[in-house]
Amino acid sequence: MLKSMMVARAKEELEQEMEEKEEEKSKYLEEKAPPMQISCMSLTELETLCEELHAQIDVVDEERYDIEAKVMHNSREIKDLNIKVLDLRGKFKRPSLRRVRVSADAILRSLLGSKHKVSLDLRANLKSVKKEDTEKVSTAEVSDWRKNVEAMSGMEGRMKMFDAAGSSQ
Repeated sequence: MLKSMMVARAKEELEQEMEEKEEEKSKYLEEKAPPMQISCMSLTELETLCEELHAQIDVVDEERYDIEAKVMHNSREIKDLNIKVLDLRGKFKRPSLRRVRVSADAILRSLLGSKHKVSLDLRANLKSVKKEDTEKVSTAEVSDWRKNVEAMSGMEGRMKMFDAAGSSQ
């Protein structure tokens, strides 16, 4: 409801604004170009009137041409300046960023300043894994696999597979 009322009000204001513009236009035209009474003029008076109108048209046409030339010049200047700006942007090389390692203490010092007094050792909280255990397990698995492959290779291995399959049934 409120939205429709606002739209109606805006429409009314727009129509009123258009009417005001039309009135201003008609007033301006009446001032600059008053209506002429040609019917009671003689031929020489009409010729002089035409010459005056042609002179006014020439003046207005010259002004229009000058304004168009200024606009073209300004738009060309704007275009050239935009090209220069783009060229200047492209000439500067951006430095490649390098990875910097910063400790947790340094980060806290930079964020908190002199308030930071506690040092954090984040690695102390991590679990420690023994490398020896993982190496033994992996070598044992590899050696068992290799033994199985060697045992199963050739006709003897196929016979063992055949015997194992027959006995399981």
